[in-house]
Amino acid sequence: MAIQDSIRGRVVLITGASSGIGAATAQAFAEAGAKLLLCARRLDKLKELESSLTQAGAAAIRSEQLDVRDRGAVNALLGDYSSLPSDWQAIDILINNAGLSRGLSKLYEDDPENWEEMIDTNTKGLLYVSRAVVPGMVKRGSGHVVNLGSTAGHQTYAGGAVYCATKAAERVLSEALKLDLMGTPVRVTSIDPGMVETDFSTVRFRGDAARAAKVYENITPLQATDVADAIVWAVSRPAHVNIHYILMTSIDQANSTTLVRRDAAK
Repeated sequence: MAIQDSIRGRVVLITGASSGIGAATAQAFAEAGAKLLLCARRLDKLKELESSLTQAGAAAIRSEQLDVRDRGAVNALLGDYSSLPSDWQAIDILINNAGLSRGLSKLYEDDPENWEEMIDTNTKGLLYVSRAVVPGMVKRGSGHVVNLGSTAGHQTYAGGAVYCATKAAERVLSEALKLDLMGTPVRVTSIDPGMVETDFSTVRFRGDAARAAKVYENITPLQATDVADAIVWAVSRPAHVNIHYILMTSIDQANSTTLVRRDAAK
């Protein structure tokens, strides 16, 4: 079965869809003819994407402002009494993409507000959205949950203790959800990329573009489109195939701490 045939017309919910991996994933699913339910805190950014996504082939697009940290807002939009129109409520594919990192400080020196934001977004937000959406998948006997992890969930690096912990939690929660869904046809996949050239580092350093640029200096990182391609591939496998996780890096990175920076003069 062609990828487009397995995705065309299906409702795909993407959190954190306003930029980076989320926006690239929306583009990839648009090209496959999906119905896109896009969620992010920045509704204006979502609206800016709609025209290009329509031109790319999206069957329909609905943009919703949503902060996944707000359990009440998640339930109001996606829960049992969803505010969505009836033809958008049957979510076929959930992409739990919303996430961020804050700072690069030693654990004993870090600002606890950074911890709160990462845990509330990366871990609790994933839980809130999954709790709201997955029961409908089970009831309908169809669905696929894709959680965005990281190489940071497999290996801790200095200064990233809490971010790494949230991504380790994502990996464990993905495994546990798959176990809980045994006996149903609902699939679960964790996509775990290494360095991806997006606004991730700019967000981590709170807008310090110069510092963020150094993260990718003299290295070939992954692009958001690479991750989006892996997501679409995973969800388009035959219904009896579950891709449990994909651990992916660029050729210049082996894991969270081992990478090669090339001499720019050569």
